[in-house]
Amino acid sequence: MLHFVRRRFLAGAVSALVLGLGFQTVAGSAHAETTLRAVPHSGLKILDPIWTTAYISRNHGYMVYDTLFALDADGNVQPQMVDTVTTSDDGLTVTMTLRDGLSWHDGAPVTATDCVASINRWGSKDAMGQKMMSFVDTLEATDDKTITFKLNAPTGLVTLALAKPSSNVPFMMPERVAMTPSSEQISEFIGSGPFVFNDAEWEPGAKVVYEKFDAYVPRSEPASALAGGKIAKVDRVEWIPIRDHQQAVNALKAGEIDYIESAPHDLLPLLTGDENIDLVDINSAGNQYTFRFNILHPPFDDPKMRQALLYAFNQEDFLQAVIGDPDYYQTCKAMFGCGMPFETVAHMDGLLDSNFAKARELIAESGYDGTPIVLMHSTDLQVLTNLAPVAKDLMEAVGLNVDMQSMDWQTLVARRSKQDKPEDGGWNAFLTSWTAGDLFNPVAMAFLNSSCETALFGWPCDDQIEKLRDDFARATSPDDQMKIVEAVQARFVEYPTHIHLGQWKAPTAVRSNVSGVLDTGAAVFWNIAKE
Repeated sequence: MLHFVRRRFLAGAVSALVLGLGFQTVAGSAHAETTLRAVPHSGLKILDPIWTTAYISRNHGYMVYDTLFALDADGNVQPQMVDTVTTSDDGLTVTMTLRDGLSWHDGAPVTATDCVASINRWGSKDAMGQKMMSFVDTLEATDDKTITFKLNAPTGLVTLALAKPSSNVPFMMPERVAMTPSSEQISEFIGSGPFVFNDAEWEPGAKVVYEKFDAYVPRSEPASALAGGKIAKVDRVEWIPIRDHQQAVNALKAGEIDYIESAPHDLLPLLTGDENIDLVDINSAGNQYTFRFNILHPPFDDPKMRQALLYAFNQEDFLQAVIGDPDYYQTCKAMFGCGMPFETVAHMDGLLDSNFAKARELIAESGYDGTPIVLMHSTDLQVLTNLAPVAKDLMEAVGLNVDMQSMDWQTLVARRSKQDKPEDGGWNAFLTSWTAGDLFNPVAMAFLNSSCETALFGWPCDDQIEKLRDDFARATSPDDQMKIVEAVQARFVEYPTHIHLGQWKAPTAVRSNVSGVLDTGAAVFWNIAKE
């Protein structure tokens, strides 16, 4: 089993490398403002958390925006911006009333009309949102505070989808912003969340500043994962990406920064010997590495080519190359995660075992002609960097011609949305990682969405998978849902949309004077205090 222990240790030496960072210190200052300085896992360049699934944009969303519902620490759906929700006896009408005191950062009140526009935009883009909206006949604001769903069939998906914890999160935006087509990025960044985005100090990819929203009215319940009261306990949060991991660790040890979102596994020994550093787990459910096909273009338009890689790959090679320490990774053939409600290895026998002979047989049957396969390689995120080289080696071992093209993660994020041919600036494959909150069932798993042109980048198109996802959304008993999950995995083997490559964890490193870090599956900064 994956395991993680909170640790505090003895003092260590401070490296002179931190002297070049140029941060302002607040120790001993008479100024009352409290600033938390954090090293995020990536630089922030895309500010629209609906347009992209990139986790840095999701985390930005949690700073600025709020949600109608949220999941608590037990995985239960709780109201967030909503005060009350009722469902009619026939299950076809769901009515939500907004709570009092909600306002946008520009001072305007939050209205049901804003929320309807936000739900529609998110629901046109997100895999779970699309499935939820397929049950919706009408969605309207019946007054300033009331949102009414009229459904074509009963489903429990409405509040569950609106509590979706990770990309794409159904963040609420003002109507004028939410009217932007989901295929285009928004250009105004006004939310109603606990922090305000400081546009004037934003340096794309280099620095992001958030300031406490004094008019935010948190819920009265204590914080519980993503639910409960979102209380900003610091006045200012600065995200300062430091690409040199050794420099980031040295800065944390020196007290120049307070928080590293994803502490590099190879440098953990430098942190575990410092009594001023705590290692905490903000994602106890873990993450899953994933290889994504582009099904629009050869050679992965042929299912046999995709099946070939299900045989050629093995999870251990990827996990060893990136994580290295078995304390922080686990091989897992279950599509929907080990330790999760729908864990099953049904129909996965013989796969992900580097059966090169079977892979070569399928490649030959596909008629692959040696055309270069454009594999995008992210170079600036430590938890992704070594994935593509491993994939390249395994693909070449079975006779594929791989053109691995290196780029930073934000460039990859922008390029993966392009449907151009690989030789014209498009792509054939890339690797990424999902949190457990994004893949815990067939409706939530975005890469399983096989709705053709409305599917996520990669654009799989399969009526059988979509029918099974519909069936899951209608199923009411866990036994029925598990049968559908097993049927999904059977069809997945015939029509692979992606390849899951094992589970992993990374600790978050904080100074010991920082408290209140929540286990949320995403880096959030409410409830965090700094002495």
